[in-house]
Amino acid sequence: MPVHPLGANGPRVSALGLGCMGMSDLYGPAEEAESIATVHAALDAGINLLDTGDFYGMGHNEMLIREALKGRRREDAIISVKFGAMRDPLGNWGGMDGRPAAVKNSLTYSLRRLGADHIDVYRIARLDPLVPIEETIGAIADMVKAGYVKHIGLSEVGSETIRRAQAVHPICDLQIEYSLFSRGIEADILKTCRELGIGITAYGVLSRGLLSGHWSIQRNEATKDFRSISPRFQGDNLGRNLALVEALRSVAQEKGITVAQAAIGWVLAQGSAHGYDIVPLVGARRRDRLQEALGALALALTPQDLARIEQAVPAHQVAGARYNEHSMATLDSERG
Repeated sequence: MPVHPLGANGPRVSALGLGCMGMSDLYGPAEEAESIATVHAALDAGINLLDTGDFYGMGHNEMLIREALKGRRREDAIISVKFGAMRDPLGNWGGMDGRPAAVKNSLTYSLRRLGADHIDVYRIARLDPLVPIEETIGAIADMVKAGYVKHIGLSEVGSETIRRAQAVHPICDLQIEYSLFSRGIEADILKTCRELGIGITAYGVLSRGLLSGHWSIQRNEATKDFRSISPRFQGDNLGRNLALVEALRSVAQEKGITVAQAAIGWVLAQGSAHGYDIVPLVGARRRDRLQEALGALALALTPQDLARIEQAVPAHQVAGARYNEHSMATLDSERG
């Protein structure tokens, strides 16, 4: 498993990370024993970056990771935690809280749930519009000085916010959606991060299953999770997007690989030419899906392969926004 620094100042992380959200929330029921087995399989394969959030299953995901890490050395896992998203007992969303007091309170509870004495990368999940980013980052920086946090990250923010945060404390990475279906960061944000030596941890590399090669209209009709309100899975949008997936499948089959491997391999290739500054987070909930994703590491995609992949999935032909209108309005990364 290749290992590279996460940004200029971050920890050394595996070329792929494991996004653990779906093991607890938003994508329907998950089998806990299989989820833990998948974390074990990822660690055994050399994946050391585990991404979670304190609001994934309202703490469940952190406790699941704690269980999965029993008997393992703490240094074998780089744990990245998002905080700030408020929820009620029914799981409804209640905005963001980036106040300094909330930073320290959230961190305290995460440390307890994880059974850890520190968190490797800590970040607010979305910009709190009522709290200057300098205050939020300053509070995390206090926790770095105290030894409870090792590195500070950001999530779904734009270039201006990135620069303001970096002026307070070195930022190791920006977590943001990036895939063949979501290429918005290429316009400006990716350039800013590279200028400042900030890595990218890319989530949604399979566009919540659309680019997995396993999605279908029939499966969509039976799905009642987060994707049931996602614009890319709605009506005519779904048919248009699945047609792009089939075009990608044709390219993948010629290479003897799967659709998912082609999609993950494309994201990997975008970072490999820049010091491996992009780490795809694969949201596998089962060992077989993890094994498929790991196959992307062995790919040797030529410039011609990459061009054919992009021709199969032109960014301007993707139908629908990556979130619904309300959620898109909360993304600092989408402003301007």
